[in-house]
Amino acid sequence: MRAMERVDETSESLTISPVGAEGASGGSLDFEKLFAARLHAARVRPYLASALFALHPVEARQVPTMAVDRHWRCYVSPAFVARMPVEQLAGVWVHEVSHLLRDHHGRSDRIAREHGLTGPGERLRMNIAADCEINDDVYGVGLVRPEGVVEPRSMGLPAGELMEDYLLKFGVGPCSWPTTWLDCGSGSDGLERAWELGPGGSHGLTEQERDAVRFRVAEGIRGRPGSVPEGWRRWAEKAFHPPQAWRELLGAAVRSAAAGAGAGEDYTYGRPSRRSAGVPRTVLPSLRRMPPRVCVVIDTSASVSDAELGSALLEVAAIARAVGDRPDLVRVLPCDAAAPFVHALCRAEGIPLIGGGGTDLRAGFATALGSKPAPDVIVVMTDGQTPWPATRPPCRTVVGLFTRHDPRTSWAEHDPDYVPDRPPAWARVVEIGSSGPVRR
Repeated sequence: MRAMERVDETSESLTISPVGAEGASGGSLDFEKLFAARLHAARVRPYLASALFALHPVEARQVPTMAVDRHWRCYVSPAFVARMPVEQLAGVWVHEVSHLLRDHHGRSDRIAREHGLTGPGERLRMNIAADCEINDDVYGVGLVRPEGVVEPRSMGLPAGELMEDYLLKFGVGPCSWPTTWLDCGSGSDGLERAWELGPGGSHGLTEQERDAVRFRVAEGIRGRPGSVPEGWRRWAEKAFHPPQAWRELLGAAVRSAAAGAGAGEDYTYGRPSRRSAGVPRTVLPSLRRMPPRVCVVIDTSASVSDAELGSALLEVAAIARAVGDRPDLVRVLPCDAAAPFVHALCRAEGIPLIGGGGTDLRAGFATALGSKPAPDVIVVMTDGQTPWPATRPPCRTVVGLFTRHDPRTSWAEHDPDYVPDRPPAWARVVEIGSSGPVRR
């Protein structure tokens, strides 16, 4: 990866113009060499294999080296492939697919909107910052570092930070001129290039297909925790537990259930009914809305992981906020095959989540409904591997369902062919931890 372009600096932005005979080479793309490099990259980074083979290569002479668009097409310069050794070309494959996996185009678009960053100069800066995020730990251990690659230390920056952090620490100027030949495409900075095929072009992945590829890669990384760089481990954790909309959905579902007709309503003589005037010497009670009471049933069986239990406790605090910051109105009930205790909410982290056996949330429902005062809303946090009550409870029910993306990796408590029942139709279900929130 060598400097192949001249930079013309104006007062407004940087204009990049290709020069040199290499960019105008008339040779055809050596697909055999290109695919050999991809195969080598998949062998040394097996957790990235599904993403590498999801990229569709496109011959593009306007591209200095290799570049990707947000639709998972990889644009390749024939001259660049011709002069690069296979081992270094494998490193470029990994570099380009890393831009897409880490959603650098989407993150760049958000930064541009929030801070009003426009023009190719700012997008170049985002490309450089994204490269620094990737290159500090992606090479080595079988993957050769391509020549001319941009690293944080070459920019005088610390390693191990994110693109957003690097953007705050350098500007476009003389110190960044050696990197101005970079062009990793819209997949790195969100700015569509003239030579890209765009959303209507062939061989692009849909948004659902892109999310599926990211999930498969994250799943592979989590399965190899001892052999994956720290940057990729952090990415995989965020891919599994992103700042998702399901939290907003769960809060909205609880608030909706708590505010529904009949929830938190009772008769009181503290304020007589206006109809008492029509009944002499009789005081009629009025219907008043009282603060709703919520009982959270947490599945503590062996099929629920520690991470999911931690997520459940975080949601308990969010549920308390959803009902008006009244922790005295929230009770927590751990349940595996039995549910002997109901805990008043003081601090979520102080609740003992005892369990680890089989699963029968019918016991949890029975204990919750039998508690005094009875709840207006029951919120269940579970993976769904449980029998459910045969009849609808007399209060509203919200289920936060820890998803099992691959049935083959689900826990089978007694039967390897066990397929859990779905939550009943009378429950409002919000799937937790999925790539996209699901409402029912």
